[in-house]
Amino acid sequence: MNLLTVLMQAPAPANNGAMMWIMLIAMFVIMYIFMIRPQNKKQKELANFRKCLEVNQQVITAGGIYGKIKEIEDNYVILEIDHDVKIKIDKNSIFADASSTITQSK
Repeated sequence: MNLLTVLMQAPAPANNGAMMWIMLIAMFVIMYIFMIRPQNKKQKELANFRKCLEVNQQVITAGGIYGKIKEIEDNYVILEIDHDVKIKIDKNSIFADASSTITQSK
């Protein structure tokens, strides 16, 4: 029965190769538009944010530490996380601005 159904199938169209290339190109374009381009844009924004860091700016690190920048060097930042508690972190581990999320406790 299976052999009979295989033999009775219609032959494949001759331009199958061209259709495959069109589908591959379309998939790449869709992937670029929805995945690659937004990721590149996000990386550029993050790099620009890290270039514009300022002293006394409140930030969040990639590890989730909230703090205030006390000193900026070429590759690292001194971050004050509490009164007289300072840590030295890599500049690339600063993830976001925390000015609107941190509430000052007295």
